[in-house]
Amino acid sequence: MDFMIAGVAAVGAGFFTNPLEVLKTRMQLQGELHAKGHYTVHYRNIIHATYTIAKHEGFLSLQKGLSPALWVQFILNGVRLGIYQSLEDRGWVLDREGGTVFYKSVLAGGVGGVAGQIACSPVFLVKTHLQTQGSENIAVGFQHKHRGMMQGLRIIFEEQGIKGLFRGAGASIPRAFVGSTSQLTSFKYSKEFLNQYEYFSDKPLLTSFCGSMVGGVAISVMMTPFDLIMTRLYNQPVDPHGRGLLYTNYLDCVVKIFKTEGISAFYKGVGPMYLRLGPHTVLCLVFWDELKRLYDRFWPQ
Repeated sequence: MDFMIAGVAAVGAGFFTNPLEVLKTRMQLQGELHAKGHYTVHYRNIIHATYTIAKHEGFLSLQKGLSPALWVQFILNGVRLGIYQSLEDRGWVLDREGGTVFYKSVLAGGVGGVAGQIACSPVFLVKTHLQTQGSENIAVGFQHKHRGMMQGLRIIFEEQGIKGLFRGAGASIPRAFVGSTSQLTSFKYSKEFLNQYEYFSDKPLLTSFCGSMVGGVAISVMMTPFDLIMTRLYNQPVDPHGRGLLYTNYLDCVVKIFKTEGISAFYKGVGPMYLRLGPHTVLCLVFWDELKRLYDRFWPQ
């Protein structure tokens, strides 16, 4: 049940934040492997990107990739939060007084995040492709031209097999570990701090809200460079054998981005990243806490 509660909470959050994921993905791919000033800037900032996509592709295009995005949320966070909650329920991440043990929380969050990311990698791959697809005059990155999630999965499987469906999964591991552990550990410690000093002792929802705000900042700052690298590797074109045509591996991607676009490129899309992950973290973790409280109320152990 821990896994189901976590998955449902994440789907609820993902519906509201998917448009910001579309903006973030487009901005991360803009100017790929081109020096600053040597490419057309279609998306100057979040507001301009929203206007541009709505103007050229229609307002509903801001929800591109919604179906795989919701599946990603259900699988990724169902596994990630489910593992963390299971370990916490068994006392693995806590000390004898019930406080969070830092290194155990880091490991629990990181392992859960990696397991969830690998489990959802095929759907995440297609999600990235669909969110990247734009009209010809504002397109950025390679255009895979899938018509939907199932068609995209089928084409990749037919052309590249199971290995193709998990292309880029290795690149997702650093992102998943850093993102998950920074979010969950900061969330846990923030709530413990608030509970210790009884700031909102009679308001558990407000405690969850404040803790998730801190978690949103932490995950945005820590995960953005890893997210950009993963997006580039997921979206790059491949040869008939499934080998990347732009980047041969993770390190090659890092080196090429640094040499051609500069170190600041690793924080492309950080604005929409925070505006997405801030509300998403708040919604996801608040929904998670509230659903757990409801479950405990109606189905006590």
